[in-house]
Amino acid sequence: MKSRLINPLGSRIPFLLLLAALFAPLNIAQANTLGEDTLTAIEKLYTHNGFSADFNQISKLAALEITETASGKAWFNHPEKMRWLYLSPQRHEIITNGQTLWIDRPDQEQVMRGDAQKFFKSGAGGAFLADIGRMRKNFTMEVKETTDTHISLLLTAKQENPDLVTLLIRVSRTTHEIQQVTTQNTYGDTTSFEFTHIQFKPMEPAIFEFKIPEGYSIIEMDYTKKGPDPWKTR
Repeated sequence: MKSRLINPLGSRIPFLLLLAALFAPLNIAQANTLGEDTLTAIEKLYTHNGFSADFNQISKLAALEITETASGKAWFNHPEKMRWLYLSPQRHEIITNGQTLWIDRPDQEQVMRGDAQKFFKSGAGGAFLADIGRMRKNFTMEVKETTDTHISLLLTAKQENPDLVTLLIRVSRTTHEIQQVTTQNTYGDTTSFEFTHIQFKPMEPAIFEFKIPEGYSIIEMDYTKKGPDPWKTR
């Protein structure tokens, strides 16, 4: 008598495998379509539109196990114009008109001045928000999470960049506003911004200019070596 193996689940396993084979590619395709549609909606909303928002920032230094927090208000105008006003823990500003970058430290009566294009090239922190078009150009994208209220997109840098390896953005599924941005560098350090009270409106050019006060010391940024992190909260 020939022996044979009996599947205690009958024919259910082949049927389930067939379902998995049929629907898994469809789910991946749906996710890719959803990601592309979301990215297109973001570009349509943010490109050529000025906006402002309140922000809360959390920075984590992995090696030192240090967490720093900050908060303030930010203004953006396409392309490459932005102003970050830090109100806590120490007042300071990051300002650029797309050509010159200023980092104002009023408590030290000091301003750092540099080339904005070299600053934007790194893409670190929240700089990409001033030119949303950089997302599609400089990153690959995958859908990380979806819920009824938001979608999270993981953007991975196409070119090796120690300052910026990935961007994780959380986007509202109804308004397509970017609610949260988390950047990670090659050392595992992360900087997260959560945005609230987002308002889209025309921005006055003067917002993105900075007149150096009399008596200030001026430090020219040296891009040939690692300089101070402009997103550092203290």
